[in-house]
Amino acid sequence: MTKSSLEEKIDTQTQVKPAVSSQPATEIIKVDAEYAGQRLDQVLSACFPELSRSRLQAWVKNKQVKVDEQIVVKPRHKLLGEETLTVETTLQEQGEWQATEMPLNIHYQDDSIIIINKPADLVVHPAPGHYTDTLVNGLLYHFPELSVLPRAGIVHRLDKDTTGLLVVARTAQAHNQLVAQLEERAFRREYLALVHGVLVAGDTIDLPVGRHPVNRKKMAVVDYGKEAITHFRIGQKFKGFTLVQVKLETGRTHQIRVHFSHKKHPLVGDPQYCVRNLKPKGMGESFSQVWDDFRRQALHARLLGLTHPVTGEWMEWESEVPEDMSELLDAIRKHDEQA
Repeated sequence: MTKSSLEEKIDTQTQVKPAVSSQPATEIIKVDAEYAGQRLDQVLSACFPELSRSRLQAWVKNKQVKVDEQIVVKPRHKLLGEETLTVETTLQEQGEWQATEMPLNIHYQDDSIIIINKPADLVVHPAPGHYTDTLVNGLLYHFPELSVLPRAGIVHRLDKDTTGLLVVARTAQAHNQLVAQLEERAFRREYLALVHGVLVAGDTIDLPVGRHPVNRKKMAVVDYGKEAITHFRIGQKFKGFTLVQVKLETGRTHQIRVHFSHKKHPLVGDPQYCVRNLKPKGMGESFSQVWDDFRRQALHARLLGLTHPVTGEWMEWESEVPEDMSELLDAIRKHDEQA
């Protein structure tokens, strides 16, 4: 299922007072065929995991949700799959979210946007097991005004252990404009990825990505998936690895990781899509230690470009390779020199 970007709860009241909101924000959600037969509130819960089902049901009952342009007021309404949902998200205090004091690496900020340089081991949105230690919680501590915006203003996400740049909107106007840019594929998003094996040349991977048919926590290249396009070129070749510069045209969940794994070049350190132990042979003690200490996928969102939602100016930001990935690359280079 995809929102306007990009690329995942039982009736309690019969009447709900309209929520107070002066600037509603709109989210467009395209429902995958695999959700056929599910209730509207269940699908909304999958799209807004950080919100309670009662709040989502309130949106439906308050006529804030359209299914293919038709207002639906029954949370139990069954979906057929492939509908388009238009959701007017209410700008009110998000009581489910807790502000948590934590350091944030703010790469840039003004009155309309914040560019965050996300570290590894940080979940972006609250979800089961992570309700108070996410980027959303940290943003609410530093910017309390974000509590009235969908997902505290976060426009697109990065996986927990992917590092690098993402944008946060500070106003409803900025949020709507940035979501529209993402939907129109107007963002520039470039990544560095270290993959197993030696790639000969750059290429484009154009393969649909959807939920794995067996393991629902994973994604896969599947016929029923959504269009997913990944462009890449060679950054540096090593004897057993390739550093690739990746440009996303679409933004499906786990897209880069799934595409390269499908091509038999999984990302180094990927706990989900690198299924075999591909630790190089003949490693020295120093290289072996660095390798064992690197416990995440080697993926870094190095560049982000977008049109400023207020000024209309094109802006770009770059982020240096994080220390753990830089140390791994240095260890590989030294290993190749000594081999």
